Amino acid sequence: MKHEMLVLNEQRNVTLECYIQKVGGHFSYVPKRPAIVILPGGGYEYCSDREADPVASAYLHAGFQAFVLRYSVGEHKVWPNPLNDFDQAMELIRSRADEWGIYPDKIAVIGFSAGGHLAAAAATMSCNRPNAAILAYPAAGSDIRNCNPTAPDTIAYVDENTCPCFLFATRTDELVSVDNTIGFMAALSKANIAFESHVYAYGPHGVSVCNSAVQAPWVSICNRVPHWVDDSVEWLKDVLGDFGNGEMTEPRCGHYFTADCEPTLSAGCTLGYLLRNPQAREILLPLVQKYTQMMGGFSDELLASVQRVTLRAVMQFARIPTEVIDGLDAQLRQIPNV
Repeated sequence: MKHEMLVLNEQRNVTLECYIQKVGGHFSYVPKRPAIVILPGGGYEYCSDREADPVASAYLHAGFQAFVLRYSVGEHKVWPNPLNDFDQAMELIRSRADEWGIYPDKIAVIGFSAGGHLAAAAATMSCNRPNAAILAYPAAGSDIRNCNPTAPDTIAYVDENTCPCFLFATRTDELVSVDNTIGFMAALSKANIAFESHVYAYGPHGVSVCNSAVQAPWVSICNRVPHWVDDSVEWLKDVLGDFGNGEMTEPRCGHYFTADCEPTLSAGCTLGYLLRNPQAREILLPLVQKYTQMMGGFSDELLASVQRVTLRAVMQFARIPTEVIDGLDAQLRQIPNV
């Protein structure tokens, strides 16, 4: 493994610590690796070592190239310095992707507490967006102003361009309210962004990877909290793909919860969205009428209730043959989603 410490801004003491694993050779089936950028917490006053190297180790074990960004804190925390640090780090990593054996389109960010706020900002407003974001007990909402009055409420910036997100927190966190996680999750849902979220029953703030190397043994904490590490790795495989035979597999989960925001229409779009498109409506109405007559008709209430359900799910529920659904999907994919 190659280890390198790069200074991104000497005046603000911004550094990028790089952990680069080998590719090729004995890893003949791994020509490149996904990567993760780690943003430690610390209330924008410092960068916690507990949320730096121990986190890097977990993702190195999963096969990622890992980078720890120690961004602008203390007297230099004024916004947008920290976000500029992230943008600079991401631009550098992508520019050296070939040298470091990285897929430039499979780079995630993970942030803890105030670092979680910065990760949320990276996901919602940065110039160099990550491809996925993990937000660990993030101060994503207005709570961030308690430690950095200049920082924005990232929940307000969630939109269709936000990357898929994984969130976790504990219900009894006394420093950063779980409402930050819940609020960000609700915004993702409203924007149709794919996400996974875990709110554990109890535990303190700042659990990091939650093993005995970083967590005092007398702390009362739910024994399921450490599962977030493995769960996040499996989730990253869902949204970025997994190692295959010389290439990464296709992601199992798309950017969006439904296909309403994809470049073309498809059976993965919601029924209500499709029926608002004149071309799609022309294709769908005869089929809808045919199958509703065969099933004795749908009530207005039932039809209204499935407006937010994908066409594929509605048709599967109606027991429409798979070949009919696939044929309809092929027709819809010819229609640009404008």
